[in-house]
Amino acid sequence: MSITIEDRGRVRIITINRPGARNAVNPETARALYEAFLDFDAEESVDVAIFTGAGDHFCAGYDLKSAATGEGQEWIENVIIPDTWSDAVTDPIPGPMGPSRLILSKPVIAAVEGYAVAGGLELAAWCDMRIAAESATFGVFCRRWGVPLIDGGTVRLPRLVGQGRANDLILIGRPVGADEAMRMGLADRVVPDGQALDQAMELAEALTRFPQECMRADHASARLSGPELAASLKREWQSFQSFISEGTSGAARFSSGKGRGGDFADI
Repeated sequence: MSITIEDRGRVRIITINRPGARNAVNPETARALYEAFLDFDAEESVDVAIFTGAGDHFCAGYDLKSAATGEGQEWIENVIIPDTWSDAVTDPIPGPMGPSRLILSKPVIAAVEGYAVAGGLELAAWCDMRIAAESATFGVFCRRWGVPLIDGGTVRLPRLVGQGRANDLILIGRPVGADEAMRMGLADRVVPDGQALDQAMELAEALTRFPQECMRADHASARLSGPELAASLKREWQSFQSFISEGTSGAARFSSGKGRGGDFADI
């Protein structure tokens, strides 16, 4: 099973369950995550979700082994944002990584251990808050492979950390540790290794005790609107053409064993 779902009281925990691939997302996982978060938003018995990864990592991004073989190409092509999409709330569509183009009515907290890189960083940025373990690492690692950010990274990172820091992350693709991530506003809490999920659970349970209608109204007001988000994501999606020209060969290099373990020198 590529994901697992667990309810603890009024908190739902959605976990990417591909630890052997550092929880990289393949097309099957993307579909499962998209459906899981839609179900969470519609389920009246839960108020807050925690998004995490099994084992030692949150998510290492899109599965470049799948990209190198062309697996899931139909999935990617079918998530192109249509011209008629005017409201991201009433007309939800999937992103290549799954839920990244959804606007939910309830908060989602990321519990990050290990890598949250490339598309995994985009999923963490999609969440409303991020609890990071001390050894967590964030970064646009896909910069090395010619794979663009097409799951909202170029839209959400500037809002989270400011344009200058977002440029540093997006253009250089360097690794960012948890302490620096907190200083720049990318992480909201830093906790000892192995405690990200527990701390996220404590925070989520606190949120469930508030009057929900008021909290959700303020939450919705503080975010990008559906039409504004749609326009930004449409502009970002134009980068997909660079994946066709550069990213396919980069994915093949990664699949052959280059750049493992975040090695920037071996690409």
